[in-house]
Amino acid sequence: MKLRKRISARWIAPVLGLALVIPSVLPVPVSAASLKASVQSVEFVGMPAPATTQDMAKIYSSASLKVTYSDNSVKLFPLSYTTMFKTTDSIGGTIAGVSVDAKGKPILDTSVPNDPKPFVSDGPDANSLFQVQGAAATGLGGNPLSMVTHYEYITTNNAGKSAYGLIPASMSYTTIDQNKTTGELHPVTLSKIDFSSVDGLWIPCNGSLSPWNTHLGSEEYEPDARAFEADPKQTYVNPFVQSYYQDPTKVGNPYSYNYIVEVTAHPDNSTSVVKHYSMGRFSHELSKVAPDQKTVYFGDDGGNTMLFMYVADQAKNLSAGTLYAGKWIQKSADNGGSADLQWFKLGHATDNEVKSYIDKGVKFSDLFQSSEKAADGYTAIKSYPTGKVEYLKVKSGMEQAAAFLESRRYGAILGATAEFNKMEGVALNAKDKKLYVAMSYVEKAMEKDTKGTDPSDDIQVNKLSAGVTYEVSLTDGQKDRDGQAINSQYVPTFMKGLVWGEDLSAADSKGNSAAEDKVANPDNLSYSESLRTLFIGEDSGKHVNNFVWAYNTDTKKLSRILTTPAGAEATGLQAVDNLNGFSYIMSNLQHPGDEMIVAESLKPEVEKYINQNFDNKKAGMVGYISGLPSLQQLEQAAPSITPDTTLIPLRETAQAAGAKVVWHGIKKEIVISYHSHTLKVLVGSMIADIDGTMVDLPAQTVLKNGKVVFSASVLHNFLSMN
Repeated sequence: MKLRKRISARWIAPVLGLALVIPSVLPVPVSAASLKASVQSVEFVGMPAPATTQDMAKIYSSASLKVTYSDNSVKLFPLSYTTMFKTTDSIGGTIAGVSVDAKGKPILDTSVPNDPKPFVSDGPDANSLFQVQGAAATGLGGNPLSMVTHYEYITTNNAGKSAYGLIPASMSYTTIDQNKTTGELHPVTLSKIDFSSVDGLWIPCNGSLSPWNTHLGSEEYEPDARAFEADPKQTYVNPFVQSYYQDPTKVGNPYSYNYIVEVTAHPDNSTSVVKHYSMGRFSHELSKVAPDQKTVYFGDDGGNTMLFMYVADQAKNLSAGTLYAGKWIQKSADNGGSADLQWFKLGHATDNEVKSYIDKGVKFSDLFQSSEKAADGYTAIKSYPTGKVEYLKVKSGMEQAAAFLESRRYGAILGATAEFNKMEGVALNAKDKKLYVAMSYVEKAMEKDTKGTDPSDDIQVNKLSAGVTYEVSLTDGQKDRDGQAINSQYVPTFMKGLVWGEDLSAADSKGNSAAEDKVANPDNLSYSESLRTLFIGEDSGKHVNNFVWAYNTDTKKLSRILTTPAGAEATGLQAVDNLNGFSYIMSNLQHPGDEMIVAESLKPEVEKYINQNFDNKKAGMVGYISGLPSLQQLEQAAPSITPDTTLIPLRETAQAAGAKVVWHGIKKEIVISYHSHTLKVLVGSMIADIDGTMVDLPAQTVLKNGKVVFSASVLHNFLSMN
């Protein structure tokens, strides 16, 4: 056999439950005495819900990761929460959550006479933690990383009045030093991302990291263009643009907002942004890109919302593509129900084509004719944001503009389902071709229309106010409603409830109106391919404390791994499987103490501690769950084992497994072919050739009683290879 790369036999041991990657640079062979056990499985060990008023007023984790090795030994890795910064903190001279105008200057809150202060958000949401190739060193000795963070809105002004939607939102770009030994993340500088080239940023909710390492942000809760045209005061559009441009005479355009925003970070720590108008206008919770790098799925938050899919013309380029809307064809009603999915093609467009309609000043009445009652040629629909029945007809020649500026209304006219309620985060399991969708409250339009007054009633599932996380099957070779092929291998075709909560008939002693040990009102979702785990963050009006959960998609085990202070939402969820050998679960909290449902007997103390911990409810928090072991840490923690020197008949065992066996008598070499893999070994040798890699054997291959006997452990591992 020709000598090639050479490794110890322990490196081909199968890893079950955790897809650890063999390093690209193979290790030098080790002695038998230093062999270690392999990872057999991993699972999260959950934590109890907070029991004291102090714990109910803070964010923490007391969960752990349980690792079982091949020798049946078990090790626990404790988890904890690490705060990176509060939204009120200054990082490198910039307040993290400060709201800025079109010139990048802080927007001042003048609601309290003679005491102007900058508006600072308490609502951090999405995180994208990533590494920019070629980025300069931080000066602190660690690896340079980057993070984009959303600040969704300003809850109140200094006078205590609501400021929601009135003040421009923002994103920050943080440069981070990653400790090369511990993996700890330390923010070094923070700057506000400039959105002046795209008319500002409207209510950015969740977001995701694209496969090509850009941040995909969102703009949620679109202003109703029909209402704006009738009376601009019915929307936030004009106050928003007047604040952003610091011009009290400025008039806005609702069609300028509610798209997916892509942020690209550059090695010099500058950023550039683009709004993808061709991805449709609706209440974007976030977007998630499939492995083909062109199919995109969305959350559409609000009542009477819609399931959308976008297929880009080219991979890694979201500036042109086809937009689809889904129809729910119900199969069952319990636990969120289940349904086949059918897709309507809304249209094809480029960003520039859609933007041209906006630049021309197209209004709602330019797109649709409307009637106050049923009439020939008009379609009755009911959708967000009105929640009322409308009778509409698309004007001739305006189909493309309607499809991309009024995606939900246009989709409803075609027959797509506009009955989803509080559709929040989405996450993707690439290996199993599964999409996960959070429906925070399964109620209202998702229930059967018992009055018979709605234009359609596709969804008729049983009410579950605690919400459901759905699993969606992705399939190749699909056609749309008109029989045209959909150019994607990842088309959603079947949707069913996967994880659901439990409504209580009466609140418990803490104030929970949903079962505390089940998920209530799922919102943020993120999936770890390596851990085979779906992470679920709550935005619950039914749990006193919102939690982050880990759901193993193989074992179906659900574990609570983080708790946030009462009244706060768990946001910014991002599972980071491997950044320079370290893993993280990014997780923020926003608006602590807001609209608490804690029992009245506990409320005064909980509120006192929240005020102490979060600047009198003015500060949100950005951070992560730390303590997840890296690949190297798992290996280092593995117990040493005595090599298995058991020998078994090579030919008989391999053939019984379906392998092909060839004996070369002159060389005394035996060759095993199994699936796409090949094992070669010489009688008398202590090494074997597996797919061109030389593997040290724990025992010599010998000829005994006319049979070649070979290492049992190595052969079984070879026959386990896919």
